[in-house]
Amino acid sequence: MERYLRQIILPEIGEIGQRKITQTSVLIVGVGGLGSAVTTYLCAAGIGRIGLADADTVSLSNLQRQVLYNEQEIGKSKTEMAKHHLSQLNSTIQIDTYPVFLDKKNIKSIVNQYDIIVDTSDNFPCRFLINDACVQLGKPFVYGAISNLQGQLSVFNVDNNSATYRCLFPDEATLLALPRKTIPVLGILPGVIGCMQAGEVLKWAVGYGKLLKHTLCCLNLSDNTTAHFAIVPTEEGRKMSMQTILG
Repeated sequence: MERYLRQIILPEIGEIGQRKITQTSVLIVGVGGLGSAVTTYLCAAGIGRIGLADADTVSLSNLQRQVLYNEQEIGKSKTEMAKHHLSQLNSTIQIDTYPVFLDKKNIKSIVNQYDIIVDTSDNFPCRFLINDACVQLGKPFVYGAISNLQGQLSVFNVDNNSATYRCLFPDEATLLALPRKTIPVLGILPGVIGCMQAGEVLKWAVGYGKLLKHTLCCLNLSDNTTAHFAIVPTEEGRKMSMQTILG
């Protein structure tokens, strides 16, 4: 009661809502800029079980925006360092680590262990994999992406009638053909978008408010404006997701 009092006294949450939070399991795919914010605030909120999937190590260039880490941890596993810090923040939750990059062989076995998936990755191949696994396993997932001074987020596959990532981005081939390059980003941007993703997870877990279902929320930090765009669910998007062969 003392730890979560400020949440419990919210009429939207209460004791029942807090119990739902502690009974929820979340997989975070990517423990970088977005993942630093998502994991920190979900851990503080009391999410019962958190999975961290990332094969990367901490680098100096990460520290501008990936606030889970420090200079002494450069070269070390992100998942292990994240688990260390999150466990110090809240020792009552279960934290599982997967120091691997998700692929077609391992994604379903990992995703299937969790109630809801948070995409904090930084590339299109991973996002399509997450989407297809979530559609095939019936898992909702919270999408987030950042670039320059702008970010976007949405919640896909909330139910069998909701939009999927492929409804928003149907042209997979064109996106996968784009060259990989270093994307400029303002350091605070992943903190803002990551916190909003964490908020969607809590809304889903408790059942309050309105999820960003069928909606793409776009934020521009250059003038602090937001815009919302409707995402139309398509049979083709769900069909393509189901046809992907995953392990």
